[in-house]
Amino acid sequence: MKRSIQTTLFLFFVACLPVFLHAQLGVLQGKVSTSDGKPAEGITVGLLTKRIATATNQEGEYKLTGIKPGSYTIRITAVGVKPVDKTVTVNEGEIIVTDFILTEDHATLQEVVIAAGRKKPANGSETVAKMPLSRLENPQVYTSLPKELIREQMITDFGLALRNTPGLYKIQANRGINLDGASYYAVRGFRTEVSMIDGLPGQTNGEMDPVNVERIEIMKGPSATLYGGAITSFGGLINIVSKKPVDTFGGEISYYTGSYNLNRVSADIYGPANKEGNVFFRLNAAYQNQQSFQDAGFRRSLVIAPAIEFRASENLKINLNAEFYNAEMTNSSAIFLNRTRQFVAHTPDELGFNWKRSYSTNDLTLKTPATNMRAIATYTFNNQWTSQTLISSNIRKSDGYYQYQFIRKATDDSLERNISLQNTINSALDLQQNFTGHFSTGPIKHRVLLGLDYVRFKVNNDNSPYIVFDFVNGQYFDDRNYAKISRYAVDQKLAASTAEPTRNHTSSEVYSAYASDVVNITDQLMAMLSLRVDRFSSLGTRSHIADTILANSKYQQTALSPKFGLVYQLVKNKVSLFANYMNGFSNLAPVTQPVPEVSGVLKPQQANQVEAGVKIDLFANKLNVTASYYDIKVDNMTRIDLFVKEGRNYNITVQDGTQKSKGFEIELQAQPMDGLYLLAGYSYNDSKLTKGSTALQGRRPASAGPANLANAWISYAFPAGKLKGFGLGVGGNYVDKHLTANSATTGVFTLPAYTLLNGTIYYDARWYRLGVKVDNATNETYFSGQGVLSVQMPRSFTANVTIKF
Repeated sequence: MKRSIQTTLFLFFVACLPVFLHAQLGVLQGKVSTSDGKPAEGITVGLLTKRIATATNQEGEYKLTGIKPGSYTIRITAVGVKPVDKTVTVNEGEIIVTDFILTEDHATLQEVVIAAGRKKPANGSETVAKMPLSRLENPQVYTSLPKELIREQMITDFGLALRNTPGLYKIQANRGINLDGASYYAVRGFRTEVSMIDGLPGQTNGEMDPVNVERIEIMKGPSATLYGGAITSFGGLINIVSKKPVDTFGGEISYYTGSYNLNRVSADIYGPANKEGNVFFRLNAAYQNQQSFQDAGFRRSLVIAPAIEFRASENLKINLNAEFYNAEMTNSSAIFLNRTRQFVAHTPDELGFNWKRSYSTNDLTLKTPATNMRAIATYTFNNQWTSQTLISSNIRKSDGYYQYQFIRKATDDSLERNISLQNTINSALDLQQNFTGHFSTGPIKHRVLLGLDYVRFKVNNDNSPYIVFDFVNGQYFDDRNYAKISRYAVDQKLAASTAEPTRNHTSSEVYSAYASDVVNITDQLMAMLSLRVDRFSSLGTRSHIADTILANSKYQQTALSPKFGLVYQLVKNKVSLFANYMNGFSNLAPVTQPVPEVSGVLKPQQANQVEAGVKIDLFANKLNVTASYYDIKVDNMTRIDLFVKEGRNYNITVQDGTQKSKGFEIELQAQPMDGLYLLAGYSYNDSKLTKGSTALQGRRPASAGPANLANAWISYAFPAGKLKGFGLGVGGNYVDKHLTANSATTGVFTLPAYTLLNGTIYYDARWYRLGVKVDNATNETYFSGQGVLSVQMPRSFTANVTIKF
């Protein structure tokens, strides 16, 4: 704890240092107005020959700090606006006020200047298609959540930001282990997790932090054609776009406090890094510590995310980005349901448990350090072709005690406490080379992506066996065994165990080539044609105890992944009709069959999606709507079948299982007037195992999540007048019932439907921000989990103060 406090103070000092250094320097400030006397928002104000600049706010005001004594030329510029210069002399510590009047009127200016800092929907993405395409040109559905929304909702838990996504449900909180340890989500009937940062592999065994998020992109549907099968799922893909350096000095320092002893301090500092003005930096950092609402539990984390941009020439730009994440936590309470008998209780209420019990202790902790680093070199050959060379490294670890409960016996009241000592390191190295360009063949225009990708994965396990610590009674609250669990007692049990630990390492490689061509057949009709060839090579799992490669762990597979899309702009740049066929795949290792007549070689699972819908973008990007219907079928799923040989029955693995998932989604983002922001979404998903084991066939998979989901958020910030800067927002989520277990063997266990309401009130001034929020305002008791019961956070409050500079 002492080290954490020292680390926090050091981080705070580093964050504040630029403010202290600039305190004795000069300041340039003023106001920019249009010819008709109205404030000019979004105008760039900078010093000629110096890499210092800023943008005017809604009142047309600007402020440049940290100005050394001397003479300077202030220049104001914007797209479509004639530059205006003024020369000033700055003395030490002096504040110079200089106003400007543009030749353009306010109406003209609004057509050519995009206001900064608003929560307008992203009009395009270079990540989703790996080439610059506007939203209306892209036949794939995706949701983009900007940092402004995350700031307005005062989000300190990354998973809460994703609640703004139609059709996404957090099915399980992070457990800290290397397999399924990160938080994972249900999208379009399939499980996924945050697996990419800036379009490259980036994962953690813990939890992501929102401090370094520029925006979050949730790509819907199987996306293996451009991103491979190793980090994608059949339902969707979650990518974080990190904050990048900018050429204007500035930043902010924030402090959050709230329920369950929440303490969080964060910093975001950016600006030029050298006098020549060709190197820029950004540093984001956050320290957070919060206890659980249960009788034991906490999570403490520190993330430092530096970024450097080097503009080597007019043609070459190099970006270096990293996130160094360190966290220590207790496992959140997780109660696994019985898997071999019929349920007695079928809902959480019927169990009669005290949900404020954690069944653990604060000295059984798990550390989840993670490092993500990326180097991206972008070289522009000419106005037609660009090269991008990308290298990324991801290293994540699980180090400590993983503990959970299991309803194992014949009655529901008895909880088996299980524990294991984890020591696992996962790593991923990715090398990519992409070329993007555009050309014409007669009247037909082409936008092309050509790419090569190499990924190497390694896992090194040195874990204790899973042991049963003891049994406690979940319904009898005076059970004397409850308090007996501790690190010392667990270590004694582990030392006495005769079970074999898991000590092995696994390596695999993926070699891929892909191409995509977006063809403008006419000015309004476009087609996307994409294909990937993927060669997966598992080098096997070597046991450290036996010093041998485990059977069937070494294998190779090849997969082809096509993608097609059509877009017809019914109204140019306003209304698009789209349809797509998208593919995903997952590599499967061979299995050992009980009889030689049956082959154990498996093919990759294949997911194929057909989707059609409409995208609308009206009123200068102030109204965005996406609506679509999709149908996904997954083939080559495995199941157990009966094989008869010489009068004996054998259980063999066959690969003829199928799952279908279809549904409808609609999303709306709008700014109908200054200061008013609307976000809403609804999704319906019908998922079913159409061919599977006898116990599961015809049923909705537990991994599919709820069938109906809805989300909404409405906020208003006063744009002018005495209440300017004051804002408030309210919203929430409706989550349908979730069949967390659904099998003929056990029956159905249902997590009830619930509605969450959240709200925030804030005052956002030029130099500071104050805010408070409430989550789960009605204090709902609700659960998540796949075959697991995990009770979620009750009502909580958060307060925030931010200093800007």
